[in-house]
Amino acid sequence: MGSPDATLTTQTRMPRTDDEDLFEGSTMTFGEHLEELRICLIRAAMGLAVGVVIGFFLGRPVVHLIEQPLRKALGTYYTERAVETFDTWQPRAAGTAALPYSRSEVVDAVEKRGLSFELREVHPQQLARVLAAGKPTTDEPPPPTTFDTDSLVPIFLWQPLAKDSRVSLTTLSAQEAFAIYVKAALLVGIVLSSPWIFYQLWTFVAAGLYPHEKQLVWTFLPISIGLFLAGVCLAFFFVFDFVLDYLLDFNRWLGLDPDPRISEWLSFVLILPIGFGIGFQLPLVMLFLERIGVFDAAAYASQWRTAVVAIFIVSAILTPADPYSMLFLALPLCLLYFGGLAICRWTGSTSSA
Repeated sequence: MGSPDATLTTQTRMPRTDDEDLFEGSTMTFGEHLEELRICLIRAAMGLAVGVVIGFFLGRPVVHLIEQPLRKALGTYYTERAVETFDTWQPRAAGTAALPYSRSEVVDAVEKRGLSFELREVHPQQLARVLAAGKPTTDEPPPPTTFDTDSLVPIFLWQPLAKDSRVSLTTLSAQEAFAIYVKAALLVGIVLSSPWIFYQLWTFVAAGLYPHEKQLVWTFLPISIGLFLAGVCLAFFFVFDFVLDYLLDFNRWLGLDPDPRISEWLSFVLILPIGFGIGFQLPLVMLFLERIGVFDAAAYASQWRTAVVAIFIVSAILTPADPYSMLFLALPLCLLYFGGLAICRWTGSTSSA
């Protein structure tokens, strides 16, 4: 005779037959399940609305926080461009003025002191007249300037990198700043309300399960929230840097100077972390479907090639149109798929034992 716990485990692991009613053991009809879905969605939307309201109070610091990865990437981009400009500069003719700094001085100023520069060439007589502006002069007119391109002198225009206009983010309309603020509040609302939204979704799932299966929902709920937040953090603190460096390097390869708008960047920030958070639910969904008998570990193992192709397709949909963000989502999801497969096999062998 097996123990009651073993019998319950066997019932939990037993797959349904084709003629078995999904809602058997539940007093809810199909229409009542639709009503339950409507209620859960309304509650989730109310939780999101509360999170967005809180986000309006945190919108300004969040906008500044979101700016940091892009500002950092732009600073690195123009720092490297400045050093390249120094390395590729050539005097116009032999014997003309050379650069006033050595390469080590330029690298030290740019990389260690946080300065940026633009290399320009000016005519020495014009420069002397500008420098003499404001000083007492005679009434005699200045001598005529003979413009000679071989006489141009290179000068460096230095400024702190943080005040470089090329690093600042721009808006193109008066109302765009308000749209940016709303997007930041929406991002905060999604993150803050994600535990409540996942709770409502899993509550709806529990309504269609057998009584002995509903306990799985309360086990999976905290794991689901943790996986979502892990995906969001991975995207924001790790993936953004690589994706931005790739996109800016592509601009440099084409010889284009980027002029990013913060509204476009915020749209990118909204899509990528949420896509990662949703994608990271994969092993949990696999384990849940295995526990309720929809799939088993053997089915996951036999269809791994199809699953990998599907992961890359979904990753391309959930991320912007660049290969780095797609790969940074697809590769972890492939690892999570095989991790979910290993967990399904381990829990299956544990239950059998």
